[in-house]
Amino acid sequence: MYSDRLKKREWEVRPMPIYEARPIVEKYHYARGAANTATELHGLYRRGEWFGARCYGVAWWIPPTRSCAAAWWPNPDEVLVLSRLVIVPGTPKNAATFLLMRSVKMLAPRWKCLLTYADTWQGHTGHIYKAAGWEYCGMTKPEPCYLINGRMVSRKAGPRTRTHDEMIQLGAKMIGSYARHRFRLIRSPRLLIVRGGRCNENKHLSPGL
Repeated sequence: MYSDRLKKREWEVRPMPIYEARPIVEKYHYARGAANTATELHGLYRRGEWFGARCYGVAWWIPPTRSCAAAWWPNPDEVLVLSRLVIVPGTPKNAATFLLMRSVKMLAPRWKCLLTYADTWQGHTGHIYKAAGWEYCGMTKPEPCYLINGRMVSRKAGPRTRTHDEMIQLGAKMIGSYARHRFRLIRSPRLLIVRGGRCNENKHLSPGL
């Protein structure tokens, strides 16, 4: 339907309810699912369309595990992860970048450090994050990837991690072990300014630098 690049004046990003976001993720994201909850959810819409408006993309934010947050920021309560970023096929080019950058600006000021990942098993390199100014923080250790009826299933179950045998008992199939590209964005105290830092051996950067 759309072939040209996205024209900013014709599109907008705004908060959306989880019941509208979930079907889009389940249909168009390769994971075929998302977390049961979301801290912040933003959708891509045609500007001026409201009641019954079609959503063309979703940015789904959740908190990371506390250990992950503490590894990359001094205060774990200030860290948020972009868990899902999905664009409906046929949406104008650069829609994902537009959604990503607008979504970041809309996040509450309490979120000082943002994290996200690009899955190598899908051939993703994280180009969109690099283009948007996120810092590349290397690759994670390879982790087993499990699917149930084509839907990704996490080994995390609350505070614990399921064993391989437990995943198999759930009906999951392990398709291999894969690393992920890791990215971070440090938000400045001024809400409309975002900038990446530089990953170092200690991983932490002071807020606002």
